[in-house]
Amino acid sequence: MNKFLLSFILLTSSCSTGNLNVIADLPKALNEASGIETNNHSDLIWMINDGGNASKLFGLSSDGKIKKVLKINAKNYDWEDLTSDKEGNIYIGDFGNNANKRENLAILKVSVDSLNNKGKINIERISFKYPNQTKFPPKKKSMYFDCESFLHFNDSLYLFTKSRVKNNFGKTNLYKIPAKLGHHIAEYVASFNSCPEIDCWITSADISDDGKKVVLLNSKSVWVFTDFKETDFFSGKAIELPLNHNSQKESICFKNKNTLYISDEKAHGVDGNLYELKLK
Repeated sequence: MNKFLLSFILLTSSCSTGNLNVIADLPKALNEASGIETNNHSDLIWMINDGGNASKLFGLSSDGKIKKVLKINAKNYDWEDLTSDKEGNIYIGDFGNNANKRENLAILKVSVDSLNNKGKINIERISFKYPNQTKFPPKKKSMYFDCESFLHFNDSLYLFTKSRVKNNFGKTNLYKIPAKLGHHIAEYVASFNSCPEIDCWITSADISDDGKKVVLLNSKSVWVFTDFKETDFFSGKAIELPLNHNSQKESICFKNKNTLYISDEKAHGVDGNLYELKLK
């Protein structure tokens, strides 16, 4: 296949958004958006960029316009996802770990009261490590300690790891840590494997307000988990919803119980959008 034809196919496939409804073209300030969250204590959609960008938390209107920028008093080592609790506090997952060699994994808690402040916003640091990682980095066949996804539920934080192991990219391990200040050893809960390909990397997660649905995102689909027992989110039904659109999707959250927000990074001048997806 010649280069011109390949470029044309890639361009035309990017123009089609499949089952996703485009809400907005995200502003340039969020070209590397890596996390998204809503909560009942704010009318804004909150977003962050991943590592290498400024330590800022962005508040957007429903049409994708930036209405507020909070400067977080903590370094953005590799921010990868957002979640919140029922009180409206927002948690930033600083646990991106591409090379599996980080020993400063953390989650940054931004208090709900700080969301209306100006200047630098102080945080509480929740530090953690994985119970089964002893080498930094481990051997290639054991590189299961990257993470881009988490959620808050019942006073705990649940992390979904991202596999860096060839032919096992779709595997994710679920860990649990307390949602409180301190240094914690994560508790292993369960594992799930969607497929062996690289486009099955798990890149974001969320749970519905009623605690009955968990969603995981990859570049091509959304996995919906229901009817699970307690907090083993993989113990019930698992349904894959193909998006019919492949891009670097990094962020997912519930808009309401039947609708999801999804965003992707801008690459080669395309994508970088905020989408909606209706759940059936």
